[in-house]
Amino acid sequence: MRVLLVRASSILPPGIGQASSTCPPIGLAYIAAAIRKAGHTVVGIDSIGEAPLKFSPAERTKFVIRGLTPREITDRATGIQADVIGCSIMFTHEWPEAKRTIRLLRHTHPHAFIMAGGEHVTGAPELSLEDCSELDACVLGEGEETAVQVVSVLENGQSLRVVNGIVFRDGNRIVRTPPRSRTRNIDSFAPPDWHVFPIEPYLDNELGFGVNRGRSMPILATRGCPYECTFCSSPFMWTTKWLARDPDAVLDEMQAAIRTYNVSNFDFYDLTAIIKRDWIIEFCRKMVERNIQCTWQLPSGTRSEAVDEEVVDWMYRAGCRDVSYAPESGSPAVLKRIKKKVKLDRMLSSMKAAVSAGMNVKCNIIIGFPDETHRHIMQTMLFLFRMARVGVHDIHLNGYQAYPGTELFQELQDKGLFKTLDDDYCFSLVESNASVTSGISHSEYINNRMLALYRFVGLSLFYATRYFLKPLDLAKTVINIVKGREETRGQHEIINLIKRRRANRVVSPP
Repeated sequence: MRVLLVRASSILPPGIGQASSTCPPIGLAYIAAAIRKAGHTVVGIDSIGEAPLKFSPAERTKFVIRGLTPREITDRATGIQADVIGCSIMFTHEWPEAKRTIRLLRHTHPHAFIMAGGEHVTGAPELSLEDCSELDACVLGEGEETAVQVVSVLENGQSLRVVNGIVFRDGNRIVRTPPRSRTRNIDSFAPPDWHVFPIEPYLDNELGFGVNRGRSMPILATRGCPYECTFCSSPFMWTTKWLARDPDAVLDEMQAAIRTYNVSNFDFYDLTAIIKRDWIIEFCRKMVERNIQCTWQLPSGTRSEAVDEEVVDWMYRAGCRDVSYAPESGSPAVLKRIKKKVKLDRMLSSMKAAVSAGMNVKCNIIIGFPDETHRHIMQTMLFLFRMARVGVHDIHLNGYQAYPGTELFQELQDKGLFKTLDDDYCFSLVESNASVTSGISHSEYINNRMLALYRFVGLSLFYATRYFLKPLDLAKTVINIVKGREETRGQHEIINLIKRRRANRVVSPP
C-alpha cells in the first residue's frame, strides 16, 4: 500500500502573542517507521519542517500559519499517489486548518482512505467525523500498531470492525471499536523515521521544544503518565500506564543521532519522564560511563517525587541543563480538585536542588480553573513568590483551557457550557493566551478581565522578585537577548517572539 502522512498546518495567535515551539513531528515519524517496517511505501509532508521560517495569514487573517498553508500542503500532495492518507492533529486549536487540509486532500485524492490521529481526534473522534465528512476514520491513542493494522485491513479488503482502537465511518453510521491495549514492550517499536520526515530543517535552524542549545534532536525515553489530572488528555490518549524504555536503547539512539546528524542536544518529549528514581539514575550513570558528549533537557514538565539532590546531581553530570516542573497551582484545594497529586513543599525542595546543581528551571502554572476563587489564586501568587526565592528561572503562567478528551472538559460540557465545539471555540484556544493581558476564565468567581490582570500581576511578581534577588541575572538576560543567545526558557520565548515579529512584516497572502 502507498501511504501519505501529513502534518497539518500550525496556527499562531495574533498580534504580540506568544511564540510557539517549532517541534519535529516525532509521533508521525514513529508511525512512518512502523508502516515502513510492515512493508508499505510511506511518503511524508511536514507543514512546518518544509518551511519552518515561513509565516502566512490564516483563513481568519488575524491568525498566522507557520510553515505551509493547507493549499500548499495539497499542492505538494497532488503528484503523490496514495491509497491511504494519515493526518496528525495534536491540538484542538489546529482543527480548523487541519479540517481544511483534509477537505483539500479529498479533492486531490478522491479514492484514498483518510484517517487522522493525535490528541484532538482521540478526545473528540465522533465530533471530528461529523464535522468533516471527508474524514474516514480516527485512530485513538498510541498509533503505531493501530495504523499498521488499518493499512493491512484495507489492503486485504477486510472490515475495519476487526481493528481495535478506532472510530470510523460505515455508510451513514459512525462506529467505535473496542479500545486497544497498549504495547508493554515499547522498545519493540522501530525508531522514528527521519527520512520520511526530514529532521535537517529543524537542526539547521536550531529549532526544537526547549531552550536553543544548538542542533537539537527530539527523543522519547518513556510513554504515558500514571496520574489522572482532570485538565490533561493523557488518561484518554495514553491511559494511565507509564512505560520506560531500556536506558541502553535510549542511549544507543542518542549516539546514533550524534554520529548521523552531528546533534549537540536532545529534547525529551516525554509526558512525565521521571517516575522511577532507579530508572533515571541508571540512565544518567550509563550516559556518564559511555562519555556521551551532549546536553539534554526535559522541557515538557516533570514531577518532583523522584527528583532529589542525588538525582539532580546525576542528571547534571550526565548533561541535563534544563528542566521544567509542572506544579500547575499553588492552592492545595485546586490541586485536589484537578487531581494533581503533588506536595508543594516537596516540589520547592526539588526545584531548589535543581537550581543548586546548575540547571535552568522553568515551572508551568495554570489559573482560571472551574470553581477557582480569588483566594485560591492568591495562594498561587504566594507560590510564585516562593518559586522566585528558591531560584526558579522562568514560569509559564496561562489561563486554563478546556480541551476535549479531558475529564474537566466533560464536566463543563455536561453542565451545558459547551453546546458545540465549533471553529470559533477552536480559535478561541489560540487567542485566549495570546498575550499576558488576555485570557478566558472558566471560573464563575473570576471574569476574563480579572484573569488577565492576575496573569499580568503573577508574571510581574515572579520576575520582579527574581531579578531583585539576582540583579546580575537581569543584565545577563538583556545581553543574551541582544546577542540572540539562549540560556533559559524565558530568553527562548522572547528571542522567538522577536524573530516572529520580524517575519510577520513580510508574510505572504494565503
